[in-house]
This record gives sequence, C-alpha cells and structure tokens, in this order.
Amino acid sequence: MDKATQKARAEAFAALHRKGDPVKLFNIWDAISAQAVTKAGATALATSSYAVANAHGTTDKENLSRDLLITSVREITSTVDLPVSVDAESGYGHAPAIVGETVSLIIAAGGIGMNFEDQVIGGEGIFPVETQSARIAGARAAADKAGIPFFINARTDIFLRAKRETHDAAMVDQAIERGLAYAKAGASGFFIPGLLDPALIEKVCKAVALPVNIMAHPAAPSAAELAKYGVARISLGAWPMFDMLARLEATAKDYFATGVARAS
Repeated sequence: MDKATQKARAEAFAALHRKGDPVKLFNIWDAISAQAVTKAGATALATSSYAVANAHGTTDKENLSRDLLITSVREITSTVDLPVSVDAESGYGHAPAIVGETVSLIIAAGGIGMNFEDQVIGGEGIFPVETQSARIAGARAAADKAGIPFFINARTDIFLRAKRETHDAAMVDQAIERGLAYAKAGASGFFIPGLLDPALIEKVCKAVALPVNIMAHPAAPSAAELAKYGVARISLGAWPMFDMLARLEATAKDYFATGVARAS
C-alpha cells in the first residue's frame, strides 16, 4: 500500500469517531472475515486480539507471536480497501521503544491504528499512569516518524478487572485521570471496556475530550442510547467469532444427525 493511500485511510478512520454519532465496528480476525464484514457495509475494520489468537490455535495475552500478528494484518489489509485497526494488546513489550517497534510493524503491514491497553501482560495489575503515558508517547513517536496519523485507541482495564457491581464514581475518576493523561501523551481515543452503567459512561464522555469507545454487551445500553451519552465508538470484541463458531457447530451437528446439507 502506498503511503498516500494509507494516510488517507487513517484520516478517514479518525473522522468516523464522532461523539454522539459513534462508529460501529464488527470485529474481525482474518482476511475472509474482513471481506465478509466489508460486504456487509462496514466503514472500517478492527481486529480482536482474542479472536485472532484463537484463529491461530492459541490464546490471548500476547501468546500469539508478534510476527504472526503482523502476518495476519498484512493478509487482511491486502484483501480489503477499508481502514484496518489492529488490537495489539499491550504492545508486545513494556518499554516505549518496543511498543514503537510494534507500531512501526503494524504500519508497514498496512494498519492505520491500534488498540493499546494498560494491562501488564506477564505481570500484575495495570501500568502506573506515568508509565503507560510514556508507552503511548513511544507509540506516537513511531507513528510520526512513519508519517501516518495512526489512531492509538488507549484502553484502560480498570473496569474489566473489577466486578460490574463495584463500578462507581471513584473508579470513573481514576479512568478519567488516565484518559486525560493518555490524551496528553498522544492517544487518539479512549477505550473503557467493561463499563456499562449509563451515568458513568456519560461522565467519562463529558470529562475526556478523546473519542470514547464502549464494548457492546447484552447488558450495555443500545447504540442509540450510547450516542446520547457522547460515545464515539462501539466495538464487539471477540463476540462475532463466538457467534460464528456457535452457528458452525450447530450446522455441523445437524449435518451429522441428518446427513442433509442445509442452506443457511
């Protein structure tokens, strides 16, 4: 992909993030799922690290090698004409320089953005605000060097790590502190998976200038409701793969039981 095309896709992707008019992302995991979701009318694509890892026979938490991740990104971007954001988990290393390397590799493979979490993979808890901010700055520096307005969707795992009934204003204040710091460090968006309470979501959206990303969930408000709270991005995580696999298993069971290949 030439640099001008990649830059244009990155700019188009960023423009899709509008508070009150969220972009809806149906997460993918390989080239064929990317093509199917594109045909369905997607305006942009985003991978799920959990789903990509599972598709390669392994598990999340960066157990999929960085080389395989980049190969997957290249396969996806070479078969679709949409912006592709990559779930890069925690950047495949603690040091800002290593995170920067990961960003450079994603860009070289045609990606225009990434999810980047503050969870300490291979350790405990989440990175201190200052440490994660430095890691985000490392990612931004690498993107700037490549000349691509790379969309860094800075994710905090504050809410994923706590039971839903414990989510409260104090935790939201901690998240807001991180959102503000991540913005200063060079983040493009703020991802708060696990938070489902409407009032708390709205509080984050009002306090953080970055586009806020919510992960859809059966217990979460609808897309229309989330728009009212100021959400700018809604994603599904690995659910699309889970749904597809459940359908595949059901179809296979039916075939083994009946011997009839039924059209879906």
